[in-house]
Amino acid sequence: MATGPERADALLALADAVRASGYRFTTVTPASHAHVNARPENARARNLRDVLGWSRPFEAGLLPAELTDLMERAGILGRDPETGLFRAALRLSSLDDDLFFHAAYPPLAADAVFFGPDTVRYVRAVQAHLDALAREGRPLPRRVVDLGCGSGAAGIVVAKRVPEAEVVLVDINPAALELAAVNARVAGVANVRPALSDMLSGVEGGFDLIVSNPPFMVDAGGRAYRDGGGTLGAGLPLRVVEAATERLNPGGSLVLFTGSAIVEGRDGFREAATALCDRAGLDWAYREYDPDAYGEELSGPVYAEVERLALCVLTATRRA
Repeated sequence: MATGPERADALLALADAVRASGYRFTTVTPASHAHVNARPENARARNLRDVLGWSRPFEAGLLPAELTDLMERAGILGRDPETGLFRAALRLSSLDDDLFFHAAYPPLAADAVFFGPDTVRYVRAVQAHLDALAREGRPLPRRVVDLGCGSGAAGIVVAKRVPEAEVVLVDINPAALELAAVNARVAGVANVRPALSDMLSGVEGGFDLIVSNPPFMVDAGGRAYRDGGGTLGAGLPLRVVEAATERLNPGGSLVLFTGSAIVEGRDGFREAATALCDRAGLDWAYREYDPDAYGEELSGPVYAEVERLALCVLTATRRA
């Protein structure tokens, strides 16, 4: 199995070959994925989308030899010794005209690299901020960090949109940084730099734009992409706000896409986050992107007093 640069080269070649086939795949929520894969006719893959999108087992010979060879070289071709069926260890998902590698379904490993509907919502929020800067005639960011980058989707989109910017992709998960670096190559951007870091420790300097979609749930499995820690999962989102209060350059902004547990009509995350912004003298705007998401989580004991989980966008700006 290839490692390091050889693995990255194999993944890049695989993505190029898959793109040339006309492949597109929209990743759905884990709940929807489970429903679709549970249908009897979907027990085994019938095509490339089934293999690299739906993470279904497949028989030898289903895919062109070139693709299975590249999957094997990249170390993502697994095989069940009992059934003899193959399965891909990664997925490829579409976002606009780009493809992103991320964890296969189900993403159960502690270091799983997540990509899903929230990733798309997050990227759209970042794009909307860049659009607003252009409309208002404000300067585009020259130094950007995607904090807790995961697959790197948001940082890569910024890097494509602002090619003169330096974009730092930060994550505490080495597996995420590996795929983020590959995804940047797949997207054809060279102005990104991966950095292994807990928040911004070890990453120097200020930023004109900080973007982040940190974990905001309470996850019993402790998966890095999902468990926010703190009160009802708000720990990591609040740490991102704290980092922004220290690292934003004059005129710089934080775009934070996150979730908040609403208890008896109160948004505790909003109260705590905007208080941090006020103390730091940051101008801020806060809106609910979706007032009711992840309703299935409310059946668990940790959310016994929560009436809804809202998806939110906080934008905070340091005055120039």
